[in-house]
Amino acid sequence: MKITEQIKLPIANEMELFEEKFRDSMSSKVALLNRITHYIVNRKGKQMRPMFVFLTAKMVSGGSINERTYRGASVIELIHTATLVHDDVVDDSNKRRGFFSLNALWKNKIAVLVGDYLLSKGLLLSIDNNDFDLLKIISVAVREMSEGELLQIEKARRLDITEDIYYEIIRQKTATLIAACCSLGACSVAPEDKDVVEKMRKFGELIGMAFQIKDDLFDYTDDAIGKPTGIDIKEQKMTLPLIYALNNCSPKEKSWVINSVKNYNKDKKRVKEVIQFVKDKNGLTYAEEKMVQFQQEALSLLQDFPTSTYKDSLILMVNYVIERKK
Repeated sequence: MKITEQIKLPIANEMELFEEKFRDSMSSKVALLNRITHYIVNRKGKQMRPMFVFLTAKMVSGGSINERTYRGASVIELIHTATLVHDDVVDDSNKRRGFFSLNALWKNKIAVLVGDYLLSKGLLLSIDNNDFDLLKIISVAVREMSEGELLQIEKARRLDITEDIYYEIIRQKTATLIAACCSLGACSVAPEDKDVVEKMRKFGELIGMAFQIKDDLFDYTDDAIGKPTGIDIKEQKMTLPLIYALNNCSPKEKSWVINSVKNYNKDKKRVKEVIQFVKDKNGLTYAEEKMVQFQQEALSLLQDFPTSTYKDSLILMVNYVIERKK
């Protein structure tokens, strides 16, 4: 059995019902919109985010969830999908999970409007049901994701990212959404228990950090993964292995690397040399150590919760995040 299926086992029924509810939450009176949202729903990914919502809610409550949990999972998935649609427009990307992206099929204008539509549907789902506590969690996540993207763009121009700024960028860009999933799950079943909601937010944030570092490491491996090797370098993205290598080399080497990333990032041979340089400087080893540190910290936050299949699945999920091959 695939590990994602194993993780899903204790919440298989909830995930099935969630898919129906999620599909309903997208519906519109506009035929074109329905055609596009139908296309989106049929090309879903692993659905890790709703899984985090349900597993957290069930672990915290001892196995029970409610309509708020389903709404929380739907809102997160609506917002997440909206950001992916907008990302593809921003990145001028024609493919998403091996399929054509919306902007490739329907052009940018329609893709941007569909992203806006999904965003508003998510917000209204919370407002219409008076889930203002859940809405706040989501809105903070959207604000942070936008700030993280812009901070990365600002810093990428000068390639002057320190390790601390890098953590801040990935915390906002990637970790904040997984943190929102876990705090939403807890808040949907135990809104009055602020400590547990905060603990689960922190748990999600730590997994998100580990998840992004794992993504960074893929850029330096030749495994059959979703993105080609060296793509981050070609896009002038500063990743943890590269930052570490730059902080631990001579001024001459540093200027060679920065020059390579800035001016020769389309030169396959140069990109290969940069990848080798990062490996030689132990950039990968360092990033792996940091990733495991975040993972262990996340696991330690689960210790006080009673043993359950939901907790086991969350532990599996945390391990899957850093052991996955794509």
